[in-house]
Amino acid sequence: MKDSIHSITKVILIVLLALSVVSGLVFYGLFDFNRTLDMMMDDLNNPYMNEIFFWSAILLGIIVLITILSPIYNIILNPKDGKAILFSIGAFAVVILIGYALADNEFSEYELEKLKTTAEVSTYVGMGLYTTYITFGITVLSIIYASVVKLFK
Repeated sequence: MKDSIHSITKVILIVLLALSVVSGLVFYGLFDFNRTLDMMMDDLNNPYMNEIFFWSAILLGIIVLITILSPIYNIILNPKDGKAILFSIGAFAVVILIGYALADNEFSEYELEKLKTTAEVSTYVGMGLYTTYITFGITVLSIIYASVVKLFK
């Protein structure tokens, strides 16, 4: 059962990859990088570009679905390994909460109006930035730690 699901998933992902490559080649074949912003905005009404945008949305949905369902499937198959996955999710949730706690809105009302945004959106953007910084820092520290431990073994 496990091998057949693995094989089916592998074939589906290869087909999606091939379709994405073709879609990307068509996109870059149609796209002219020396155009003005007005000309690029006209692409929103271009049926070929709309097909590419639609395909991108479908791929994003499939990727999100696979990303969510794959760990759930692994937790069902290996409950002991599921603890590590749940711990990782919890740790990332803590990082997100720390990022939210550090974030604040530093724009005045005039600047928010000029940027056409709200204080809440500004805070969420700050949260995303802090979360990215913290995650990057943890990644760098874990690489350094692994290298140092490897030296002493």
